[in-house]
Amino acid sequence: MKTTVTVMAALALSTAGAQTTIKIASLAPLSGGQSAIGLQARNGIQLAVTEYQPQFRKLGFTLQFVPFDDQADPATGTSAARKIAADRQVLGVVGALNSGVTIPVSAVLAPSRVAMVSSASTANNVTDRGLSNMNRIVARDDAQGPAGAQFITNTLKAKKIYILNDKTAYGEGLANEVEKALKAGRVQVVANEGTEEKSDFSSIIAKIKLQRPDAIYFGGIYNQVGVFLKQLREAGITTPVVGGDGLDSAELLKIAGKGGENVYYTTAAAPVEALPAAKTFASKYQKTFKQPAQGFAVFGYDAAKVVLQGILNAAKANGNKVPSRQQVESAIRKGTFTGLLSGRVNFNSVGDRQAATLYVMKVGGGKVKLSTTLPVKLSKR
Repeated sequence: MKTTVTVMAALALSTAGAQTTIKIASLAPLSGGQSAIGLQARNGIQLAVTEYQPQFRKLGFTLQFVPFDDQADPATGTSAARKIAADRQVLGVVGALNSGVTIPVSAVLAPSRVAMVSSASTANNVTDRGLSNMNRIVARDDAQGPAGAQFITNTLKAKKIYILNDKTAYGEGLANEVEKALKAGRVQVVANEGTEEKSDFSSIIAKIKLQRPDAIYFGGIYNQVGVFLKQLREAGITTPVVGGDGLDSAELLKIAGKGGENVYYTTAAAPVEALPAAKTFASKYQKTFKQPAQGFAVFGYDAAKVVLQGILNAAKANGNKVPSRQQVESAIRKGTFTGLLSGRVNFNSVGDRQAATLYVMKVGGGKVKLSTTLPVKLSKR
């Protein structure tokens, strides 16, 4: 009998301890061709968790961070999402990075009311589905696409454009928005070609040579576009190339080599130097991870702070007790979040940030520099 009581007491203590543990998860490519930006995001999230742990301890909670590697693959991401849904201690998710992963993952997590805040997914359909659990702190494709088109026509003065996309929800969605905006401005679009090619772009480059465009737009990710740039320049084509935030990685320069010239990209993830508030963060990031912070780290940090503050707000409204997932979901969607590196965050009714900024970066001379900034107002639905 004594043994039974002891075992039961131990189980009770174990259960009580488990109830005080709160987890946030993340989804990002931590291995594979896009791991450079995924690791930046994960590291930014880790810094936010470390910063918030004392606040959680004051309420009697142990805060844990559980990062998942989605490999930029929808199937891998949805498998991780099912694990997240099954772990009742997970009250929020930062991610995913890629729109093609975020869209199915958010659908898997919606019935469990697990709130998500993406730091990078820009496809319109991420929020257009109206899921109550899905939010993001970056501008949408229908903001970023027109901004890219505006830069092509107003700054580059291009009148004939060749568009490429990587056939993903992200790349194709962005390219289509650019095409739409260019055509609305009566600019000639000679092609909007999808390609999954990763190593040999000779046939595409041959077509570009024949068309002789004034500018090329590539909706894709740095690991693919970097190879394209290298081969394009080796073929003697110096035409400016413009892309979206999928090019926002230091790895682009390493992959493109000497081909990384006359390249521009729009990004919703601000470079550290564009955010005065990010100086302390950048120093802490360098000290912790022995590498410089990039835009994806900044926005991973901010997205995590939104999730963490949302959980705290929900807990306080719940009498300082562990809140339900539904309470957290509501606290995030309806909250106002300040003290972020990228400025204040409020979400509209579908989870889009109500105001955001786009940054145009110039790649050349082995460096990436800020070219200009573009404020974006989102619809208040």
